[in-house]
Amino acid sequence: MSNSLKEMRTQVKDKQLRQDEKLESTALPDVPQEGTHVMKLKPVNLVAIVILSRGKCSLSKCITRYLVAMATADLMVIVSDVILHWIADLYWWNTFLYYTPLCRFIHFLARTAIDSSVWLTVAFTFDRFVAICCQKLKTKYCTERTAAVVIVTLSALFCLKNIPWPFVYIPYITANNIPRGCRAKVQFYIVPTWRAFSWFEQLLTPLLPFCVILLLNALTVRFILVASRARRSLRGGSNGKKDKDPEMRNRRRSIVLLFSLSSSFILLWMTTVVYFFFYRITSAFSHRSLFSPFQNFGHAGTMLQLLSSCTNTAIYTVTQSKFREEMLNAIKYPFTLIHKSVELCKWQD
Repeated sequence: MSNSLKEMRTQVKDKQLRQDEKLESTALPDVPQEGTHVMKLKPVNLVAIVILSRGKCSLSKCITRYLVAMATADLMVIVSDVILHWIADLYWWNTFLYYTPLCRFIHFLARTAIDSSVWLTVAFTFDRFVAICCQKLKTKYCTERTAAVVIVTLSALFCLKNIPWPFVYIPYITANNIPRGCRAKVQFYIVPTWRAFSWFEQLLTPLLPFCVILLLNALTVRFILVASRARRSLRGGSNGKKDKDPEMRNRRRSIVLLFSLSSSFILLWMTTVVYFFFYRITSAFSHRSLFSPFQNFGHAGTMLQLLSSCTNTAIYTVTQSKFREEMLNAIKYPFTLIHKSVELCKWQD
């Protein structure tokens, strides 16, 4: 009799787990499809890391450091958040990835990767702001060593900052004394300490970076306009021709890259920022519902946020001619090897 009761309890728990997963997949219909498309772009981030690390893109070592770090952080977002979080939760829930301690660690990695990716974009924007607008500080701050220190410091700080995240989650269900799945505990939404942590989390990423990038870009644009007018007036233009200013031409690559990356971040995170204001200012946060009409807007923000992790490579390709050349060389390399092998075989015959 006891064995039959145990079997019945196990069947009930398994059925409950399947219902929870079905509810989760119903509530989040758009994210896995987007995650699947983003996962296909993971090799693109690897290619960007390899090409930028070679240092043949006519960019300064300081810029290269930041771009490699940003590409690495974006790759970590794709691996930890898209693959191990969204896709694993919906399609691989019966694997070891659904073991609760590992699930908590994946949430920790995902939050750390997202924070690092966002704030490395801020650090790069600030570095370019200093290089363009603060000539006296440029020689001291815009160096390879400073970039390395900033990258390591940000990574360490966000590892420490996200330590509370594993304690937010509890198992979906415990089957055969094995905790499975992750869901936020109720206290996260009602206890003042956890609510304060949640506010701090959302303000730090993405609200504060969003505002800082907007401010730095506005100041950079203002400085460029003022400097351009001053240089044109000093150069005169008595011959009636538009002389190409070598100083402005040298800055153009860096400016285009800066504005492209910053604009991409702002546009793709805007939906998440709007959703944050709605969710926190109204009572929606305390009365969350899986079937709230506004949830679809939040899912769209999540998709765009994840998409931002794989747009930088496209930006490099569009804005940097040397990057395009290196990427074409990387694509041609296997065919070049095959051609050389064929020619060598013919020569030996």
